[in-house]
Amino acid sequence: MARVEDGKPYGWGRLHAAFQVLEGVALGRTPLGEPAKLGRTASTPRNAFAALLGGMGMQLLIARERGGRHAEIAEAVVGDMARLIAPERMSKDNLGRREVGEFLQGYEHQIALYREKWGDLVV
Repeated sequence: MARVEDGKPYGWGRLHAAFQVLEGVALGRTPLGEPAKLGRTASTPRNAFAALLGGMGMQLLIARERGGRHAEIAEAVVGDMARLIAPERMSKDNLGRREVGEFLQGYEHQIALYREKWGDLVV
């Protein structure tokens, strides 16, 4: 039986967390809460991530211009995003209840990693 951690929805949750952290350090939005726009991401993961990718360039620029730890976090998180996007076509299908649960587990896992690393800026 496959592990939840090996599934696509789990990985998408981790990717979603990276987008939220980038937005948070760029725009100074803390504390982080539940995954923003989860409904949209769960409804059409590929379209939601395409929209998030469209806005991340400006967030990266803002965070890097802020300098210091904000710039450091942005650099690391964008690198994580590149690794978290699987080298395959992302599904356009809606996520089911089980898959949404897996998505949330992946999200929480990634947020926990970021909080461990940068707890004061990712609270």
